[in-house]
Amino acid sequence: MATAKKIPAILLSLTLSFGLLSGCASNSKSPKTSEGTAPITNQASQAKEFKVGLVSDTGGVNDHTINQLAYSGLKTAEATLGVKTSLIQSKSASDYVPNITRFAQDGYDMIIVVGFTMSDAVTQLSKQYPQTKFVILDQSIDNIPNVAGVTFKTEECGYLVGALVGLLKQGNKVPGLNEKNVVGVVGGLPIPPVDSYIAGFQQGVQKTNPKVAVNVKYAGKFDDAALGSQITQQLISEGSDFVFPVAGGTGNGVINAAKSANIYAIGVDADQNYLAPNTVITSAMKNVDKATVDMIKDAKEGYFKSGTKSFDLSNGGVSFVSNTQLVPKEILDQVTSLIGDIKSGKIQISPIVKK
Repeated sequence: MATAKKIPAILLSLTLSFGLLSGCASNSKSPKTSEGTAPITNQASQAKEFKVGLVSDTGGVNDHTINQLAYSGLKTAEATLGVKTSLIQSKSASDYVPNITRFAQDGYDMIIVVGFTMSDAVTQLSKQYPQTKFVILDQSIDNIPNVAGVTFKTEECGYLVGALVGLLKQGNKVPGLNEKNVVGVVGGLPIPPVDSYIAGFQQGVQKTNPKVAVNVKYAGKFDDAALGSQITQQLISEGSDFVFPVAGGTGNGVINAAKSANIYAIGVDADQNYLAPNTVITSAMKNVDKATVDMIKDAKEGYFKSGTKSFDLSNGGVSFVSNTQLVPKEILDQVTSLIGDIKSGKIQISPIVKK
């Protein structure tokens, strides 16, 4: 099956000590939580090691999305760059400061945190530990000399999967579609990392099929699969036969509900086709694993820069994939042809959701 970027259905990182996939595999052994995951080391004996700690948000590294991708990138860096790595998983927001502090006190060279929810903690602790390099994934940051933010132009990959869905709705190009011109979205919170995906999706659908309306609902949280399922059932009752979850762990319930109802889902962050092969028809991919490796490599080699670094289609930071035989090749080719126009700026995509 042709894709915009040839990426296997499951991005297997052979170096993962826990056997995690880039998109993750739910049957793999879960990494340890905060207890015992950041051992106290003998700093004298480890003086020449470059140490990188990863602090997950409360979604944990089995969330099938950004936390797992960050962890995959961390383990790839460990294997390919020779750095020492450790993980601490946060169980609640109150864990953020102590978890980050633990790595800082243990002399880690770089601490990577997942998501905007840890911005305040990093802002506070970066001043207390000015020799430590901090990276916040999925959040912009400015004017802190030892902190880098990483953002992704997910409006670009959102646009591509939206364009694909719009084309599939023309004449019902896949089995089981209804006659209603409605597709659904479940967002976690109305924040930039979520809304950029949704905005791109809206514009992509409108590009290829202006008759289709995009019904957007927010769950208000990222860790409630039951709520995701409930919202999806409501979207289905309102006519949606495609649903796009941009809601972390809440999105797992969206995909399960879509599978049960025999409609289609769009994966987010990773290639999520493996979660429901006949349901997840395409995925908008935020290549957090690649970005994580790139940030570690730069820091290890002395090229760490504070401020915000953006990843997009041009530097491989985002992409789309469709690992199913349900999508006709001519439609994939049409979507793929849009990539050059996005890279060149011919197609301009806003990251702002249309209300």
